[in-house]
Amino acid sequence: MEQNIQNVPIDIQTSKLLDWLTDRRHCNLKWQNAVQGIREKINSAMQDMPENEEIKQLLSGSYIHYFHCLRIVEILKGTEESSKNIFGKYSSQRMKDWNEIVNLYQADNAYLGELASLLSRNVSYEGPAMRKQLAKAKQLQQEMSRREVECQSSAAKLREHYYTSCKQYGIKGDNVPRELQGLVKDLPDVLDKVGTDAARLEEKIQLYAAFTNFVCEWSEPVLPMLTFAQKRGNATFYEWRTGNVPTVVERPQVEETPEEAPVEDTIDWGDFGTQESSSEITVEDGIDWGISVEPSSEDGGSGTIDWGDGDPAPVEIEVVQASTDCLEGVARGDDALNLLENAKSRGQFIDELMELETFLSQRLTEMGQESDVVAMSQFQSAPRVIQIQSSEHVREMLSDVQDMLGRLTSLRMQHLFMILASPRYVERVTEVLRQKMKQADILEVKAVSMVEKRREALEEQSRLEPQIDLLAERTQDLKKLIEGDISKRYNNRPVNLMGVII
Repeated sequence: MEQNIQNVPIDIQTSKLLDWLTDRRHCNLKWQNAVQGIREKINSAMQDMPENEEIKQLLSGSYIHYFHCLRIVEILKGTEESSKNIFGKYSSQRMKDWNEIVNLYQADNAYLGELASLLSRNVSYEGPAMRKQLAKAKQLQQEMSRREVECQSSAAKLREHYYTSCKQYGIKGDNVPRELQGLVKDLPDVLDKVGTDAARLEEKIQLYAAFTNFVCEWSEPVLPMLTFAQKRGNATFYEWRTGNVPTVVERPQVEETPEEAPVEDTIDWGDFGTQESSSEITVEDGIDWGISVEPSSEDGGSGTIDWGDGDPAPVEIEVVQASTDCLEGVARGDDALNLLENAKSRGQFIDELMELETFLSQRLTEMGQESDVVAMSQFQSAPRVIQIQSSEHVREMLSDVQDMLGRLTSLRMQHLFMILASPRYVERVTEVLRQKMKQADILEVKAVSMVEKRREALEEQSRLEPQIDLLAERTQDLKKLIEGDISKRYNNRPVNLMGVII
């Protein structure tokens, strides 16, 4: 029966090892007080050690426990051999100090309490903490890699958006203000070409006029602006307003746009999310593209000017109409602009084009439905210009009108008209585009910082992995030493410390 018991292993949970030892009186409850004094003696004894490679390894970077002390005593027996007296005892202070340390450890088996506490700390605290740090370092690397890709991708999208916007404006983007102003300088030629092409509107206008007169008995002139442009092209607004060709044209001076200010080297980190509102320019529906001067509401529009100091007699300024004050035949200000440059006349030109487009579209639809005898009889008395039209020809006329309308209302032309009407619009466009490039630069700097953080996390991983391996190795050695010590106390019965995982 005793032989069977001898082979039964003793299983002990590592977390309960210290309680198990104290419950069975293998060590004293006050072992910590004893160990505290022993640690002080170990620290003192370590100050005077012989030159020995194995001792250096034992004392470097590890917690010196009882079994280390036993090994140090064995080594000192060889290095301190010459200090033996005639009674066979060592007179070396080193040997005395370490023998005293071993004896203090063995008193009440204080070393067992310390070893059990050290093993439990490695398993429950040191190991999990280091593994947690390692997992955090690995997770940080993945996070930094993800954010690096996001920053680079967002920066690339912002730059792509920048150049896409520049392409929509018809510029390269090297110097936005100058390039936008350069487009405005070419605008008169573009508008003159549209004015020249307006000559082809004659047949469309005649068809529209004949149809309105036949159906509605409309006797008033239709499409007056298109009719004028069809005959006179992109003439001056003065000629349209007065019916006379000006003898002198004094065009308003175009304000030069200043050079684009260089982007400062300092970066305002701010919020990195690119907001939709920063990438769009809102244009109010109520913008008047013309130029007007309105009297101040505060002074009631009296025209009285306060010249500053003192109370001199007010100077009355008489406001007269341009048509009565301007010299005959001299076109100034808005009058000197061509029809398609002047915001008011251009708006009327586009409105009449849209009116003509609507008519041709409706007429094309109706012609597709006029197949019955009744519908055909309705147009027997219509003017010849209406009767000779075919669906194919009306479709061609509609295409011509839509082409001209598209040339005037394209996104690029809208931007050019806004630049022409307001020089500050150039500043707004420049600022919006500059912000895109600035945010792209910020994101690229962030991407570089993500690379640096990922490198630091990799270094942390490289530092922790060997430490975890060393801790696991020392913990396993400690486990075997404790199992062996307890086994001797129970006639060499096998002892298993459970739950030792690093």
